[in-house]
Amino acid sequence: MSKKWIVLLAMAVASLSLAQKIGDCELTGKKGEYSIKPVVPGQLTVQTNLPAPGWWNGDTPQTIKSGFEYCLAANIAYRAGLDKVVVQNVSFDALVAGQTKAFDLALSQVTITNERKKVVDFSPPYFSSDQGLLVRKGTKVNSSNIKSLKIGVQQGTTAVDFIKNVLKVPAANVRVFPDTPNMFTALQARQVDVVMLDTAIVLVQAAQSKGALEVVGQYKTGESYGAIYPKGSPNRATLDRIIQALVADGTTKKLTQTYLAKEFRGDPTSIPYLKP
Repeated sequence: MSKKWIVLLAMAVASLSLAQKIGDCELTGKKGEYSIKPVVPGQLTVQTNLPAPGWWNGDTPQTIKSGFEYCLAANIAYRAGLDKVVVQNVSFDALVAGQTKAFDLALSQVTITNERKKVVDFSPPYFSSDQGLLVRKGTKVNSSNIKSLKIGVQQGTTAVDFIKNVLKVPAANVRVFPDTPNMFTALQARQVDVVMLDTAIVLVQAAQSKGALEVVGQYKTGESYGAIYPKGSPNRATLDRIIQALVADGTTKKLTQTYLAKEFRGDPTSIPYLKP
């Protein structure tokens, strides 16, 4: 084979490799196997609530090129025959209340609940998570003293209902935050003793704290994350099939190993469970 043909072959292989990626994500399955009508032609418009390291790696929508949920979106786009994922950063509370508009789906570690189903439509589950307890290193938390501690929770999350209706923590000991950065800052500033949020999320925060924070326990709630669709989305059935295929063929498991295991720096199942 001549040098010219070797160069042309290398260029063709490089071009094919580039075509098989969205952001930094490895894509699986067959491109265009499914067909949807996106809100903006040629792209998948995805909403989330940032920051969410491990899930969405980047500080702004424009800088994100990897992460579990970003690459899940990339694979959904690819199988739907789309070459581009556009990320929109929205309020978590507005998202789960069905108040955001003009998007194809949302991926934001959202627990599927019957209450939320009244205003948004959910996909089949793509990830399981319980409620974890994040504290400053050395803080003791157990089933006996949890009600006497000041607990921080994010507005609109299932932790709010769990603390109120299951643990029955006095309202005076609960502080609700509009977002996670303010909540984690309050924990480090000793304004709260404990932060309760999905185990998968607080493990990432503990790993990034350089030893200042740790996850000391969790509650088994049997929660699962699902994608959110606008209520009545015509793409729901097709997107459901794509997500189910990504779970069945091991793509979501590989995404967990690639983007979350490193961030967790530990096995979520090794965190001890407390009794409510």
